[in-house]
Amino acid sequence: MKNIYLILSFLLLLQVNVFSQNAVTLRGVVSDSSTGIGIEYATVQLLSMPDSTLVSGVVTQKDGSFSLPFSKAGSYCVVASYIGYNSFSKNIYYRSLPENDIQLGNLKLSFDAIMLDEAVVTAEAPPVKMEEDTVVYNASAYKVTEGAVLEELIEKLPGAEVADDGKIKINGRELKKIMVDGKEFFGGDLKTGLQNLPVELIDQLKTYSKESDMERMTGIDDGDDEVVLDIKFKKGKNKGWFGNLDVAGGTEERYSSKVMLNRFVEDTQHSIIGTANNVDDRNFSNSSRANWKQNNGLISSYNAGYNMAVKNEKLEIGGSVQWRGNDKDIRGINSTERFYSSKSTFSNANNINNSTSGNIKTDWRVEWKPDKLTTILFRPSFTYSYDNNRQNNISGSFNQNPEAVVENPADHIYPGDDVELETVLRDIRINSSMVDNSSMTNKLNGSASLMINRKIGDNGRNIGFRLGTGINDSDNGRFRDSETTYYRLKDMYGNDSVAYRRQYISTETESRNYSAQITYSEPITQSAFLQFSYQFLYKKSFSGKSTYDFMHYDGWSLEHELPQGYETFMIDSLGKDADYKYFNHDISMTVRVIRKKYKLSVGITMQPQKSVLSYRLGEAFMDTTRQVFNFAPKIDFKYRFSKVSQLQFKYYGKSSQPGMEAMLPIEDNSNPLNIRVGNPGLLPSFSHNIRLGMNTYNNEYQRSVIINANASIVQNSISNSTMYNEETGGRITMPKNINGNWNGNLTAGFNTALRNKKFTIHANTSFRYRNSVGYIYESSSKSTMKNTLSETGITGRLSGVFRNELMELSANSSIGYTFEKNKLYPDNNQEPYTYSYGCSATFNLPWSISIMSGIVNQCRRGYDDDYFNRDELLWNARLSKSFYKGRAIFSIEAYDMLAQKSNISRSLNSNVRSITEYNGVNSYVMAHFIYRYNVMGGKKKK
Repeated sequence: MKNIYLILSFLLLLQVNVFSQNAVTLRGVVSDSSTGIGIEYATVQLLSMPDSTLVSGVVTQKDGSFSLPFSKAGSYCVVASYIGYNSFSKNIYYRSLPENDIQLGNLKLSFDAIMLDEAVVTAEAPPVKMEEDTVVYNASAYKVTEGAVLEELIEKLPGAEVADDGKIKINGRELKKIMVDGKEFFGGDLKTGLQNLPVELIDQLKTYSKESDMERMTGIDDGDDEVVLDIKFKKGKNKGWFGNLDVAGGTEERYSSKVMLNRFVEDTQHSIIGTANNVDDRNFSNSSRANWKQNNGLISSYNAGYNMAVKNEKLEIGGSVQWRGNDKDIRGINSTERFYSSKSTFSNANNINNSTSGNIKTDWRVEWKPDKLTTILFRPSFTYSYDNNRQNNISGSFNQNPEAVVENPADHIYPGDDVELETVLRDIRINSSMVDNSSMTNKLNGSASLMINRKIGDNGRNIGFRLGTGINDSDNGRFRDSETTYYRLKDMYGNDSVAYRRQYISTETESRNYSAQITYSEPITQSAFLQFSYQFLYKKSFSGKSTYDFMHYDGWSLEHELPQGYETFMIDSLGKDADYKYFNHDISMTVRVIRKKYKLSVGITMQPQKSVLSYRLGEAFMDTTRQVFNFAPKIDFKYRFSKVSQLQFKYYGKSSQPGMEAMLPIEDNSNPLNIRVGNPGLLPSFSHNIRLGMNTYNNEYQRSVIINANASIVQNSISNSTMYNEETGGRITMPKNINGNWNGNLTAGFNTALRNKKFTIHANTSFRYRNSVGYIYESSSKSTMKNTLSETGITGRLSGVFRNELMELSANSSIGYTFEKNKLYPDNNQEPYTYSYGCSATFNLPWSISIMSGIVNQCRRGYDDDYFNRDELLWNARLSKSFYKGRAIFSIEAYDMLAQKSNISRSLNSNVRSITEYNGVNSYVMAHFIYRYNVMGGKKKK
């Protein structure tokens, strides 16, 4: 307890009093003149007269209230403004400084229909604002192309990062859901929101940590909070019918089309979307930031869906139905190095993957409040998916790096006619393989939960119940036709040994889970509560796999009906049936303290677990039972320095079960070069997660500082142990538990406007460390040993923006440094780094013409893989003209005009380094036509 008091005392010392003791405060409220409701985030400025010099400025709070420091007598003008309203001004004069605060009263703004129709901004909105853990971005502060969707706006936000895998982080925290006016949009699906919500409708974007349904209803933290992006539409733009139609065609046979239709009336939302394109859902961007994300193949995507949300005093219903489909043509050239104790092995491959896949998903949410004390929440979700896939793979393995002999080893996997070259390659070649693999998969996933919470009085006492169930079924048929040549093994005639496989593999899984939970919260004092939660979870799964020898069915493919009598060729050694049962008890107790300045939750979680695995292999039956007890504390502390400054610390633990297939001690040799064996002794992994965050904001200078730190430590993480056959080049892998995997990162962001608010500066720095452990093969002892790979990285970004009504100019720069250290292979240590610099410009010309252009030079250095050490000068440009009172837009867009964008990906862990180059179209030109439809309040916009 003494330590807690010391910590709190230290935190209190961090507060800084920024106001002069001699100053008084101007106070007032900005409100809508027609409704009387306060306007949040309206701009209030204090101007010194007669030259209108800006003295100070703020944005209003949630209720429309504001306060301005006032330290010198004289003549002033107070100006209040907000997008979509006429500005309000009030002159004040004081011969001497008053002793008490000055009450300006209610500053009423009237609706400006003309300005709203033409989207004219009368005041500079602060780009970023913060209140506690909520970061608010004003969309009008960032110039985007006309007709742009949310994804383009996100790329311009300070602190936003779009990773190579498409994940989005803002100030170091990954976004999980998108909401519109506080309601889930298509179940919170990020991709749907990013690619369909038009920027012209957006007023503000808020990012914050959203409580789970359980925590919101009961106050009990279950660790399932998510960082969400909440979109607020412009006032007047979200009433009635509105939507967009966007069609485009271009060079390289590229096309794109989108349609979105919405009906918003008060607390009712209806949305219909549809998209079709073959540009991998790529949208135009004139950003001058580095973008290393590559196109992994040629992908055609299709999407259609309906979303709705209705709300009244007692009932709230929201949900969506969505279909997604895509056709993929992915071609890759891969080179891989696998680390073993004495030396590395190398493999090269040419891959072709063609697939057609899709899914239909429906997700619903029904919340009913029959009275003020009772809340009932029902959430069902179901998904049906299908995938038809065809893969062709030609690969070869070498005991030395073939790139030291030939420039492109993927073209020399099989022996060629160059005798001199083949003499060298023959000495290092281990095997070659040709594989034709096709599969057809159908899956059905579903879940439903029912929560009931009842408040007992008004002092915080409540009791809750939750029931849940889930289903996960799949059916897969796979046909594998392979030919593998072993150059180190000879057949009876002295020739290279060749193995042929033609197998049909049928797999089905059925999984069910059921859960029940009870929660109770008891007030100890007026501000302290004791919380209890108990949950029981039961899972039952069945998996069956049958393998058939199809060497007798030459010419058969998966598109044909299964031949008569194929069951007689079952390979018993590769068949199995398995039943898996899992019992989990989750018991937690928490003390929660809520004060004006801070919130503190301290508790413990105990998880007794039991798993029972029964399986059949041929005529043998085996049972495996394991019991595990997990224990972890949980802490959540929030300290509130002010409305715009806070500190948060959070710790929680989480258990993860290994997949049932990984626990089956069955040898899967359908791929003779990659034989897999399960491990019935696998233990569940348990992760310890720590998060620390601090933010502060200065209204007067529009200056923000955001710091976030995260760390994760995993106990009993699962790594593949590999046994290597030097004669065949094949591997036998088995999953095993291992300790030593952990990672951490620190992100700091700084944003500020300069004196006249037309210039803004953004700076962001991040530090990361990853400790990755795994097993590698030791040839002399024919066993595995532990290897550690550490990765230390630091990244810095600096950007500046100048904007006014006619233009926006921006400059961006970044640098990233990484140190990769391999404990057992110090020769593989690398210190790669990347850097970039670029600029972008947007000009609004007469006759409703707009020109946008962005150019960035992004560079890689320090890689052992020479192909990675390269510069890419990326240049995008757009010319557009709007007509028909701004409702129609025609544009010409050019992507990667210098054709320097690459499609290379690189992965690295403790035992493998891999590089793949994909096919893709990055450089093309498209013509766009966009039509905006808007009928507000039942009358068509004019």
